[in-house]
Amino acid sequence: MNWTIHVAKPALKVLAKVPVKSQRLIRAALLEMQQNPFAGDIVRLTAERSTWRRRVGAYRIFFDAYPERQHIDVVDISRRTSKTY
Repeated sequence: MNWTIHVAKPALKVLAKVPVKSQRLIRAALLEMQQNPFAGDIVRLTAERSTWRRRVGAYRIFFDAYPERQHIDVVDISRRTSKTY
């Protein structure tokens, strides 16, 4: 059962600026999400009903999941630093 993934333009811009090694990890995580978006190190964000966060090394993939359509919208990719939280 494959899910469709749509990556927003701002997330693509961030991904283009990420170091190559991290890009590979993030792209691999996105491919895994096509099979099962709820596997891996994910957390549901409390402020939004359908928004999730997946941890990939020092980066976070923020996405909205729509199980009824088997669709994922990746809204942001950001780097977590010591000043992030």
